[in-house]
Amino acid sequence: MAQSTFVAAVCVLILSHSFISVVKATTFTIVNECNYVVWPGILSNAGVPTLPTTGFALQSGETKAITAPASWGGRFWGRTHCSEDSTGKFSCLTGDCGSGKVECSGNGAAPPASLAEFTLDGAGGLDFFDVSLVDGYNIPMLVVPQGGTGQNCTNTGCVVDLNGSCPSELKVMSSDGTDGVACKSACEAFGDPQYCCSGAYGTPDTCKPSSYSEVFKTACPRAYSYAYDDKTSTFTCANADYTITFCPSPNTR
Repeated sequence: MAQSTFVAAVCVLILSHSFISVVKATTFTIVNECNYVVWPGILSNAGVPTLPTTGFALQSGETKAITAPASWGGRFWGRTHCSEDSTGKFSCLTGDCGSGKVECSGNGAAPPASLAEFTLDGAGGLDFFDVSLVDGYNIPMLVVPQGGTGQNCTNTGCVVDLNGSCPSELKVMSSDGTDGVACKSACEAFGDPQYCCSGAYGTPDTCKPSSYSEVFKTACPRAYSYAYDDKTSTFTCANADYTITFCPSPNTR
């Protein structure tokens, strides 16, 4: 009887530890090292819970921590050059989510926008994450895993300011026309299936890097530069938290 009780106790202990690991939450720490205000936006994937906030203002030098439940998936991005009009409608020149408010409320970013994408507790219990410029670029971004393990558990992002060097045909200008504030993808700029990896170019074999996507890849070799850029742009961690930094300083790269 004593042995049976001991075995039962061990089984309960194992199950409780398994349950704890399954329900482990992940903390995302959002840091603004830009010398201007950034309005982060958050979009959860279909079928997963939304996070406590979907959009907020982050002052220069400010940090905000957000807890995501197990198996969450979605994306983060930064909105810039934001304001309210006389009617109280909120909008941003880059990364706008179209909600008319600071909270994005289930809306994604209008391209061009730099995106940090996550799928937590995916295949093999790993988190999958990347920084994508497939929809263009608007702000430097760095993702750093904290406390995770795995052979491919490392930093990724695009820490270079591409707005100044963006090809003129892709450049989005400020309201007064004096500065580049974002850089479109070739797909958005031209709508060509060859650049969009659509139609006859909808497979990895037919859709190849373009001279435009190579501009992004050369500057930011770990970021997605076009739709099938998986081999050098997807990263995995187990049991990590993540810091997402806008405009990272050199010592955080």
